[in-house]
Amino acid sequence: MKKIALLLVAGTGLIYACSRVPITGRSQLNLIPEATMQSMALQEYQSFLSQNKAVSPGNSKDAAMVQRVGGRIAQAVTTYMTQHGMGNEVASYKWEFNLVNDKQVNAWCMPGGKVVVYTGLLPVTQNETALACVMGHEIAHAIARHGNERMSQGLVAQGIQIAGAVALNKNPQAQNIFMQAVGVGGPLGLMAYGRQNELEADHLGVIFMAMAGYNPQESISFWGRMAQASGGQKPPELLSTHPSDDKRIAQLQKLMPEAMKYYNPSSK
Repeated sequence: MKKIALLLVAGTGLIYACSRVPITGRSQLNLIPEATMQSMALQEYQSFLSQNKAVSPGNSKDAAMVQRVGGRIAQAVTTYMTQHGMGNEVASYKWEFNLVNDKQVNAWCMPGGKVVVYTGLLPVTQNETALACVMGHEIAHAIARHGNERMSQGLVAQGIQIAGAVALNKNPQAQNIFMQAVGVGGPLGLMAYGRQNELEADHLGVIFMAMAGYNPQESISFWGRMAQASGGQKPPELLSTHPSDDKRIAQLQKLMPEAMKYYNPSSK
């Protein structure tokens, strides 16, 4: 029976499996309609905010900064996607940017553009440009549909049929896989992004932050501070599944000539 289910999943996913990641052009497995991913994400996001009060931007410069940076990166993403004939992929995004009082050194973005930054991250970012680096990276995960990719892989591995949003929302196994793929509380869930996804998010992220008017060269300094933030102990949540520091920084240095082509300080 499981083999039959796997075949049904594969057959149903042919429509979605040929998608490509913006900027890198990598082909990926996306079996789930984006509307379904966004619906499931919105439900989880609202549940999170019901239990974790967002800091008011009217009373906090930090919260206002999170919203300012997020808005600029969202505009950069929309511009890039529209210019490259992919505007429809973000047309349904309803962006929100919240700062939550939590000591975790972490941030995340769910499908559909729901972004949360934890206050514990700000002592490490230290400045607005470094915050743009983190938010650009997390938003890149959503734009690259890494959550959909991970969930698709999980569904196939467990032989769960793709039969539309209603079926997935009511399937306990599918809901569990979704929570592991894009749930909150860790680096976007319990199912670690592969190093390929992480390096890809770095790539997209520095392009988006540059287009938003933030100097992408700050990303190299920031990730160095993130490495130091571990103090030789367990790394911060944001770093727990990431590539080695040397590999990340080496790639960022290689990406700088490309990213700087998009850098426009006047757009800040």
